Amino acid sequence: MGVIEDVHGDLDADISLEEFRSAVEEKVEQMGGLADEETAAMLIAHELDEDEVNGVADVEPGMEEAKFVAKVTSVGDLRTFERDGDDADGHVLNVDVADETGSIRISLWDEQAKAAEEELEPGQVLRIKGRPKDGYSGTEVSVDQVEPDEDTEIDVQVQDTYAVSDLSLGLSDVNVRAKLLDTDSVRTFDRDDGSEGRVANLTVGDHTGRIRVTLWDERADIAEKLEPGVSVEVVDGYVRERNGSLELHVGNRGAVEEIEEDIEYVPESTPIADLQIGDTVDIAGVIRSSDPKRTFDRDDGSEGQVKNVRVQDETGDIRVALWGEKADRELAPGDKVQFADIDVKDGWADDIEGSAGWQSTVTVLDSSSPTDAADGDADGDATGLDAFADDSGSESTTADADETTPTDTDSTATDATGGGGEHVEFTGTVVQAGNPVVLDDGQETVSVETDADVHLGQEVTARGELRDGTLDADDVF
Repeated sequence: MGVIEDVHGDLDADISLEEFRSAVEEKVEQMGGLADEETAAMLIAHELDEDEVNGVADVEPGMEEAKFVAKVTSVGDLRTFERDGDDADGHVLNVDVADETGSIRISLWDEQAKAAEEELEPGQVLRIKGRPKDGYSGTEVSVDQVEPDEDTEIDVQVQDTYAVSDLSLGLSDVNVRAKLLDTDSVRTFDRDDGSEGRVANLTVGDHTGRIRVTLWDERADIAEKLEPGVSVEVVDGYVRERNGSLELHVGNRGAVEEIEEDIEYVPESTPIADLQIGDTVDIAGVIRSSDPKRTFDRDDGSEGQVKNVRVQDETGDIRVALWGEKADRELAPGDKVQFADIDVKDGWADDIEGSAGWQSTVTVLDSSSPTDAADGDADGDATGLDAFADDSGSESTTADADETTPTDTDSTATDATGGGGEHVEFTGTVVQAGNPVVLDDGQETVSVETDADVHLGQEVTARGELRDGTLDADDVF
């Protein structure tokens, strides 16, 4: 074979040898003798292959055509539709593919779609040529040609069940097992066609992270049937992007089901002492105090609601405003809570405060949560939330604890030396550790004079003499 035949044989292009030879001869003539047949053939080959991209991540809307190789990660259902002015039905099949650079959805049409429904399966590698365009899930490729490529290896894991951190834009048929962290109520909206739609949100998390789950129409009721804290499996979800963050959506094909498996969720939180105005952060700590819910009138005449709580970690404390449905959450002193995606704002009296709106997540952490740490390390030092029990506490911690205590420190010292009081037994949650210990039973707050070693969030009973709101404990257990 000659040089033209050799170059043509290496081409991955839909061009016949005769067309290629003609293009080479034309190029030689254009170059005015500056290029021989071999050089001209290589130039033509480069021009034909310039739409070959380096990876899925390089495929962009506006390209006239793109060629790439990718692995099938999921195959959708074949859909049939009516074409305008045509008696014959059309067919389309959406397939998610990926390589090491990213994932993308491709659409196959009519006979290709029907053949692919029977032949394609996750794990196959395909050589694809098509026209990129903007789609609902990002960039999509309308396929012109596709064929199996058994010789190319692509290092992409095809999974039945994904961890939260494995999710990427464009994935569909996704199953995720996670802990249910938060739920919202069902909301209704009007579609362009005049019908009413329904939507609700959940937040779920596993050991790799958390993600918001959006439930549509018939699946929206799930949000009001499940309680935070249970483990769930999201079945046949699809990943979309909203406001720069990934969300997992569930339509009529999908489901969210409670499972028996114990899923570990490991929150990552910013120390309260490090918060800056303008941050959107996650914090975790113990509820110090919880104010009653308040209602107010918005400018548009609707009624809003808000509730303020104060949360403390081992570095400091901050007031968090819970808006809308978040204000309905029952949070009591001593509860260990994570607030996710809260906005840090300029608060009252030159202080900062957190704001938890619709996009935020409020999760009550159980006693086994990794955030709680252990009662102490190998040397007996308190760690995690239990470190709040250190007697040295910050000034702001002491001041705020006094606000929730019926008597201040000076009056407590005076009363302790006064006349006799009533001998009582009081059970409550430790909302301040140190001296004095402050207990709260949800209705009443009592200061306890004791040397007992207690920690925040612990439920204890103090027995002793009560004088003007301060209990001089003989026994704490």
